[in-house]
Amino acid sequence: MDVLQAIISRRSVRNFLTKPIEAHKTELLLRAAMQAPSAHNRQPWYFVVINRRSLLTAIADFHPYAKMLYKAPMAIAVCGDFNLENDERYLALNAAAATQNILLAAHGLDLGAVWIAVYPREERIQKISALLELPSHILPISLVAVGYAARKVPPESRYDTQKIRFIS
Repeated sequence: MDVLQAIISRRSVRNFLTKPIEAHKTELLLRAAMQAPSAHNRQPWYFVVINRRSLLTAIADFHPYAKMLYKAPMAIAVCGDFNLENDERYLALNAAAATQNILLAAHGLDLGAVWIAVYPREERIQKISALLELPSHILPISLVAVGYAARKVPPESRYDTQKIRFIS
């Protein structure tokens, strides 16, 4: 798939089949995530691949925008490592770039995915940290629910000239 076509046609998918994600596709998602740019090339990310149904359900039970995890076969927690970057604002930016790469890679692998925010909501950060047993130097930023889409979501144009200003 052409990169521009992937960007333009990618959509958030919230309904999944129960089919598990193949290990090689999971690795490709993580490889794509780690190709993201990062401030000063510190690459301060840390990923937790969640395949355990009880954890996915526990997250869906408390997170108001993670109900798709009741059916998703997998989620990836995208985190930042304070040992590699001590400014949480940069951790958030770096993790956001990695998250977008996961979303695009999932689309390119014919998987569906959706971004679920954790940061900056302190109650979500604490609960995810506890559920995933994260050490104190790891900050959860986002989750990405991943699976085979139950149905294809058609692309939509979001191009809006009212949000553009040119300076020559």
